[in-house]
Order: sequence, then C-alpha cells, then structure tokens
Amino acid sequence: MSDLAVLETFGKRIKESRLRKNLTQRELAVRAGVSLFTINQIENGKSVSFSIIIAILRALKMLDNMEMLIPEIKISPIELLKFRGETRKRATGKRK
Repeated sequence: MSDLAVLETFGKRIKESRLRKNLTQRELAVRAGVSLFTINQIENGKSVSFSIIIAILRALKMLDNMEMLIPEIKISPIELLKFRGETRKRATGKRK
C-alpha cells in the first residue's frame, strides 16, 4: 500500500469514526484543539503532523488503539539473561 493510500484510508476511517460518534467536523476540531481546515484535510487524505493525529485520536477516544500500531515489545527471559538485565540502547547494524 502506498503512502498516499494509507493517508486516504486513515482519513476515511477518521471520518467514519467521527460520524459514528455523531460529531460534526467543527465539533471534532474544537475537541481536538485543531482547525476545521485541519480536520477537512485529514479526512481528505492529506498529510498532517503526528501530534495532530494524536490530538484527534484522543478527541475521538481512540488513543488506546495506538497500542495495536506499535505494540510494547516484551523481552524474553533468555534475552534478559543474555544482556544481564540491561535493555539494548543501540543497534550495531551487523547481523550475527
């Protein structure tokens, strides 16, 4: 899926969520603290900053869905022993 297709799909889903909650674009804009133009841009598949996306998801009470986008990575007990309880801070770029 291209970047443009992802933006269009995201905008469509935001619009569907807004309509399901019976909110106008103006009401969502006020709740999210963004302009009406910004809501219109998002729903039409235009790119916006991630902080605006967070504000809109929060206003729609959908911020918990971010967990599915980037789930927390659990460290296995074996990896924990391998790193002696420390978490990785850098990648070497080399495969072993």
